[in-house]
Amino acid sequence: MTFVVIKTIHLFAAFIYGGFLITDNLFLSKIKFSFSEEEHQKIRESFMKYVRKVVPPSLLVAVATGLYLITQVYGPIGPNGLTWFQMLLGLKAFLGIWLGLRGGLQVYFKIQPLVFKGHQLPFAFVLTIIFLSQFMYLPVVL
Repeated sequence: MTFVVIKTIHLFAAFIYGGFLITDNLFLSKIKFSFSEEEHQKIRESFMKYVRKVVPPSLLVAVATGLYLITQVYGPIGPNGLTWFQMLLGLKAFLGIWLGLRGGLQVYFKIQPLVFKGHQLPFAFVLTIIFLSQFMYLPVVL
């Protein structure tokens, strides 16, 4: 029962974070073409005022619950090495931890990233995580 509750929390937190990235990259970035620069800044700041309250904690909850879930499903490493599932889960974990560290350092410690300052790379990582989650359950024999 605990696993199901944690997984549900994880999915909701991931949806909040991923939903923000989708909205920012696909929609908010386009409104600057329909409004003046001043109006665009007002619209974006109005949106971000609420985002800053919800999205960073959701990201940290998604990472924390994801780490718990990994401990429950990763399993032992067999004599032949990692399974397909373990390799893709490990890649998902790396990308998720990277997102969590980047977001946490940026929001809570005010450490700005040196490169990739926009939301395009996190958006690409979230899309990659989504696709990996679909492919990791395929019965691939390595």
